[in-house]
Amino acid sequence: MSDKTLKHIATLGFIGYLPIAPGTWGTGAAMVFIYLLGYLPINQDILLTAIFIPVFLIGISAADATERMLGKDSGHIIIDEFCGSIITILFLPKTLPWLIAGFFVFRFFDVIKPPPVRQVERTVPGGKGVMFDDILAAVYSNICLQIFRLIY
Repeated sequence: MSDKTLKHIATLGFIGYLPIAPGTWGTGAAMVFIYLLGYLPINQDILLTAIFIPVFLIGISAADATERMLGKDSGHIIIDEFCGSIITILFLPKTLPWLIAGFFVFRFFDVIKPPPVRQVERTVPGGKGVMFDDILAAVYSNICLQIFRLIY
């Protein structure tokens, strides 16, 4: 793939260039995408896993190429938020309340970056570091939502 194509993937087209909080817009776009997938007559968790794997692998290359063009972990790179949103909502109901909760919980962990998320962001180079820190934040998010689901 060309660097231009990889940059479009990493920035989710124009969404990564929105002027205020592109990562938040990327997370919102992912949650809308997940919501719309709910209209398909297929197990949503299987479908999301099937989508996640290639998007994550391509996202590493796309983030790596885009970092070379735009700088280290540029705010315009939001493919990591897209992948993180999938992990956040995996094995949870894909209803609007859960998607909204997933949105806020994932943004919280993505912004505060609890250990070892920040360490991964700082130490893992290139596209892998861009992607892995958000995946860890998403794992934290999913665990919190699963605990909430069990309690309530």
